Amino acid sequence: MQHLSSIILIAAIGKNQELGRNNDLLWRLKSDMQFFKTLTSGHWVIMGRKSWESLPPRFRPLPNRTNAVVSRNADFSAEGAHVFSNLQSAIDEARTLQAEKIFIIGGAQIYRQAIEEKLVDEMYLTHVNGSFDDADVFFPVIEESYWHIQEIGRFDADLNNEFSGRFLHYTKNAVKF
Repeated sequence: MQHLSSIILIAAIGKNQELGRNNDLLWRLKSDMQFFKTLTSGHWVIMGRKSWESLPPRFRPLPNRTNAVVSRNADFSAEGAHVFSNLQSAIDEARTLQAEKIFIIGGAQIYRQAIEEKLVDEMYLTHVNGSFDDADVFFPVIEESYWHIQEIGRFDADLNNEFSGRFLHYTKNAVKF
């Protein structure tokens, strides 16, 4: 029997839904990295192949997490991570292994699929106070009325953070979803 795990999407986005450029982040935000690490440690993280490849080699696999990589390439392998041919099979395996929380950590295609297929129970989005004209990947537009949105923190631009930002927690509105 499958265990019902929470499926949680986590991302940092710019003012215009920007996620990244050239398979890299658009900013350096120590506060966001710490937020990500605190939330995802001890849990499953599911990412696409490009997101896996964008991780610095010393952080692959992400420590203290069960790493899952989704790739359509049947020959793809990721040392230290489980590889799945699609997002649903990764979620199913995490649930079979009784994962308490499953974090979807990118990239844009995986985020879009998870949102379009209504797989997500919660989202943690870091809203970065910056616009990035050279971004080449974007977070999907979401229907905000489907979500209860609560600000759970903020950070200022400083030596550790190129930009200021806010941490928002989105939970499904049972009525609208």
